[in-house]
Amino acid sequence: MNWFERMNDALDYIEDNLSGEIDYSAAAEKAQCSVSNFHRMFAFIVDFPLSEYIRRRRLSHAAMELQKSDIKIIDLALKYGYESPDSFTRAFQKLHGITPSGARKQDVQLKIYPRISFQISIKGDVEMNYRIVDKDQVKIFGKSIAVDIDENPNEILPRFWVEFQEDGTYQRICEAAGALPYKDISLGGAFYDSVDTKSVKYNYMIFTEFEDGMEIPEDMDSISLPAGKWAVFSEEYDDVEECSRKIQSLWKRLMSGWILSSEYEIAKGPQLEAYPLDRKVVEVWIPVKEK
Repeated sequence: MNWFERMNDALDYIEDNLSGEIDYSAAAEKAQCSVSNFHRMFAFIVDFPLSEYIRRRRLSHAAMELQKSDIKIIDLALKYGYESPDSFTRAFQKLHGITPSGARKQDVQLKIYPRISFQISIKGDVEMNYRIVDKDQVKIFGKSIAVDIDENPNEILPRFWVEFQEDGTYQRICEAAGALPYKDISLGGAFYDSVDTKSVKYNYMIFTEFEDGMEIPEDMDSISLPAGKWAVFSEEYDDVEECSRKIQSLWKRLMSGWILSSEYEIAKGPQLEAYPLDRKVVEVWIPVKEK
């Protein structure tokens, strides 16, 4: 079973449980990955969190039920996971622009968000530059944040990079590494899970490589990247703004295309972004294994 089929199995589970409790760990198990990795891949491809997708699907179903049945609003609220009619009404009105009671009337405009299905699509021949690299074990250290699975990484992480530059953290990493800022040190970003595989958060670290003899500041973290094969994707950019767009595009394209057509599949372990100091290139590093 390929990656697309596994993701669609996970979405089948979600669709079957829109009117009940959705167990994120059960969905992730069908996708054969951790809870946090499942949410993160979904957000990269679709560009909004899985929780938002579920909210839209549930409120789409709720709108149809209001027009086709005489179900009480309080029962409908409970059916689709809302603790009170008030919270349901606020969410419904935010999405549809009308209250649930108003949605019962004929000739009112409502919204429907169709079910998502993952599949490869041919939109033109946009090439991807990649190479397969065998790499020894490496240690990295840096500043980490915990990202909630309901947050959009395309919004959270650019802000973290700005704060990293402005609050003195970058300077302290350079001092720990014995490097001159913007001259001797290349930075990257590492996505890695917490020890709890059912966690509703994952970690993102802005890092540099760790070498023997370094003293890491107490408020920073370090992890080991296991030896193995890595698929490395690269894109050139002209300025910082374009760099941000390129990294998001790389993630989306490799998750939605390369995985299906490649002879490799994603292996367990941290996934990396790299920003080489000597050239205007952004890279994504994915641990892989042969299918």
